[in-house]
Amino acid sequence: MALADRWLLPEGIKELLPPEARQAELMRRRLLDLYNNWGYDLVMPPLVEHLESLLTGTGHDLDLNTFKLTDRLSGHSLGVRADITPQVARIDAHRLRTEGPSRLCYCGSVLHTHAANMLATRNPMQAGAELYGHAGIESDVEVISLMLETLNVAGISDPITLDLGHVALFNALIAKAKLSAEDKSQFIDLLQRKALTEYDAFLSELSLEASLRERLAVLPFLHGTVYVLEKAAGLFEGWSEESEAIQYLSDLAELIRNRFPQTRFYFDLAELRGYHYHTGVVFAAYTPSFGQALAKGGRYDEIGQDFGRARPATGFSTDLKTLLDVAGVKAKIEPSVLAPSVWSADLHEAIEQARRQGHRVIQALDESERPAGCDRQLVKINNEWVIQAL
Repeated sequence: MALADRWLLPEGIKELLPPEARQAELMRRRLLDLYNNWGYDLVMPPLVEHLESLLTGTGHDLDLNTFKLTDRLSGHSLGVRADITPQVARIDAHRLRTEGPSRLCYCGSVLHTHAANMLATRNPMQAGAELYGHAGIESDVEVISLMLETLNVAGISDPITLDLGHVALFNALIAKAKLSAEDKSQFIDLLQRKALTEYDAFLSELSLEASLRERLAVLPFLHGTVYVLEKAAGLFEGWSEESEAIQYLSDLAELIRNRFPQTRFYFDLAELRGYHYHTGVVFAAYTPSFGQALAKGGRYDEIGQDFGRARPATGFSTDLKTLLDVAGVKAKIEPSVLAPSVWSADLHEAIEQARRQGHRVIQALDESERPAGCDRQLVKINNEWVIQAL
């Protein structure tokens, strides 16, 4: 590596400098205060854990996105976390062991081997909230409501579209199709890529009942506004598991609409984001000005069983840096008070008092120093130190 390149950051890695870093910290505090006001307790998992723990119940995608290393003390394989959610699930299952509902929140850096999308960095600052121990629609409503309130507190002013799907519908269809592991993997891949021509050809090669083939053929087209649920309800009439998932989405949307009447809704019954991880409803929030989800989450009831303690679970996460960008937070130098470089007991007391009152006070190191952002100064008038405009 050339000497000049040593000081460059790796591709996709971003650092925050003044004053942007200050804006990120203020937003982090606002979000954690919001979660605390909703009754969510803060946890701070470690950056590195045993690899098996980090990847428990998460599927192949997170494995590929996790940096791996060997612990020189034990020889064990470790991973740098790519997602905080499995860590929080481990904490709930093994450290807290709460019997009733448990509400936990977090905010910390994660590291990805590959950026999640073209607009993302490889070191997001992930913030989120998880609710364990409740399997009803009420907990999904609470978590989605908190996600939408997160965007509001972050200053997202664009209209929000809430994308809703339900993994259980797809699971029920796949169970009826009795696909091999290889065929199931190919099926999921085609559906996620919306490769309709290949998808139709793949279906034609499967040995399926006509009614099941018909519904699988329509599945990629079941996305759009609320009319999609009406169409799907007719299509799956008499199919209990599929109908139950469709009705759940309808009830959930109505409850969210009552709380957030300005929110737009989009339904995608072929949405398989986090298929190996989620077990029920999946959701994401979008705005017209940003091409990717601002926040996303879903229900993942089975991860607790993977950790040895079955617990219903639902939650969401977002990237603090993305919220800053989309909210259009202007990074500006914080106004400060300039104190003279001389030392005296009364000046020292005046500086401390100003800081206690919330002023940002910079004492000059010499008479020539004029730090950026200083728009006021401490001056002595009639034997009293007062703040005046510069």
